[in-house]
This record gives sequence, structure tokens and C-alpha cells, in this order.
Amino acid sequence: MNYILAINPGSTSTKVALWDSKKDLLMKTISHPEEEIQAFENIMAQYNYRINHIMDWLVHENISLDHISAVVGRGGLLRSIPGGTYIVSDQMLKDLRQGIQGEHASNLGAFLAKGIADIKGIPAYIVDPVSVDEFEKLSRISGLKEISRVSLLHALNIKATCHRLAKETSKRIEELNLVVGHLGGGISVAAIKNGKAIDVNNSIQMGPFSPERSGSLPVGDLVELCYLGKYSYKQMHSIVQGKGGLMSYLATKDAREIVNRINNGDKYAKLIFDAMAYQIGKEIGSYATVLSGKVDNIILTGGLAYSDYLINKIIEAVNFIAPVVVYPGEDEMDALIKGALRVINGLEKPKIYEDEVV
Repeated sequence: MNYILAINPGSTSTKVALWDSKKDLLMKTISHPEEEIQAFENIMAQYNYRINHIMDWLVHENISLDHISAVVGRGGLLRSIPGGTYIVSDQMLKDLRQGIQGEHASNLGAFLAKGIADIKGIPAYIVDPVSVDEFEKLSRISGLKEISRVSLLHALNIKATCHRLAKETSKRIEELNLVVGHLGGGISVAAIKNGKAIDVNNSIQMGPFSPERSGSLPVGDLVELCYLGKYSYKQMHSIVQGKGGLMSYLATKDAREIVNRINNGDKYAKLIFDAMAYQIGKEIGSYATVLSGKVDNIILTGGLAYSDYLINKIIEAVNFIAPVVVYPGEDEMDALIKGALRVINGLEKPKIYEDEVV
């Protein structure tokens, strides 16, 4: 029996999954204690530590490398590239080691996939990293010459839901115009034109506020706050990227807790949660204009899509645009495996990183 091995490194865990021809999926989240992770100088120094854990898991599951036909890893912060499934190359690894767009645990995904694949001479892939860039020229203009809008998005899950809808509607992804909202710790809303993400808010800096990010802010007031002398550069980044949004207003990012507070009569919690839904709806509406209103479906996905309260508020605001499809959660492992399978089954050609850099 042949397997596809998927690897998704996170900050304090490494998720692994095995898929076989019977479509059975064996999954495991390998937890890494904070004190062990903190002992490493940087992300790249964790390579041997993490790959040893993966190999131990394979031994525990009695899986021989002889029975693995391909390995697919989570794509990291690479140069801007179009979406798709990529062969792990030396230049890709060089850019990840250098941290070309920053350091993140996902940067190890390609290294771990390649390290295991090379033992048996089998293919190693990544699928739809966060640096997927399919912007049109208009999308890059920010309003200030010194700053360009950058494509960074929850590409793996967004693209996976597009492929899922295409399959369910018996269409090709290239036939669809969609607005997809990935609703998680950060919120990405993307305009998908004929399968390509031609515009998206950078969820770290723009768009609706989210459980822990401030989203777009009044720029003049933000500049003033930065120069009050109250916060350092590092503190300001922490405020807008980890302590903003729901955390700023309600001191929690747990949507379930907030809904419970609303149900118990907390009017302030209702105001803030409704405001997040309001901003998400506005963002979806703005991205519908990117597609000139020609939207086949709106997709809502991510962890927050499990909140019926939030989803119903958003649907009330946007269902006049197009039918809304809800795919709760973020099944990254399944998305990685399906991306590899599209190449293995000849539905897509594998892409070469060096040839595709935008």
C-alpha cells in the first residue's frame, strides 16, 4: 500500500497525516513543549528535532518509508508566487532559510518534506503557501507611492474551498468567480476570478478586525498613537497583530465565550461581536465590486465559521450578492494531500518555484 505523507509545522506542534489509496486518513498532532522549542536559536534549528519526531511517529504506526510515494509540506513565507502545487527545489529552500518574507514555523514544511522524500528518492511538494500572489496591477496600488499592497492570505484553505465547491457543482475552478472569507485568528477576504485570487486584504494589516488583530485602522489616529511615546515599535506590532480586535475590546478571542456572554445579556459583547460581523460583511461587499458583481458564490470558512451567531449575521448582510456556502474549519492536512493528488493524478502540472516568482 502506498501513502502520501503530509506535514504541517506550527509554532508548538507538528501535524502529520497519511493518506492511502482507500482514502483513509491517519492523523496525529505531535505537541512540542514550549520549553523545548524555546531552546532553539531559530526556526531552522528545529529541523532535526521535528524530523526525528516524525520518523518516530512513522515507526510507532508501523509505516515503512518504502510505502510512501510522495511527501507534501506546508508552504512557508516564500517569494510571491501564483497558487498551485510546487516541487520543493533548492532555491525554495534557500529562500526559506534566508527568511525572504519573514520567519515562521511553516518555513520548515518544505525542508521536512524534502528531508524525508530524499531518503527514498520520492517527490516532495508544497501547496498554496501564504505568499500566493495572483494580484492584478490595480490591486497593488495603496494610495501612497512608497507602499504597495501585498498579497498574503490563508491561501491553502481558501484555494481548497474553491476546489471543493467546483467539485460539488461539477465545474472547473477556472469557471468560478467567488468571494471567499477565511474567518480565523486573522481574517482574509479574497476575490477569486476564474480560480485566481486577484485581490485580498492582508489579514495582518488590513480588512475587518478579527479575534486578535485590529484590521484596518484610521491611519491618522494610528500614526499619532505610534508617536505618543507610550509604546515601542515592538509593542505596537503586538497590539495590532495579537492584542487587537476582540482581544482589545473583550479581553478574549474565544467566540464561544462571547456568544455565551451575549446570551446572558452582555450588551457590550453583542455590540463588538456584531461589529466584527458588520465589518466582514462590508469587506465581502467591497470584494464583490472587484468582480463587478458577477459572483457565483460567497464562501465562508475557517474556525469562526462554526459560530452560527456570527455566520447568520454575515449571511443577512451579503446574501443579496450571491448564494452563501459555509465550510466551517480549516482542514489544512486534507488540503495538502489533495494538492499533491491533483499533480499525482495528472489534473495539474507541478510548478517550478524559480519559474513562477512574481
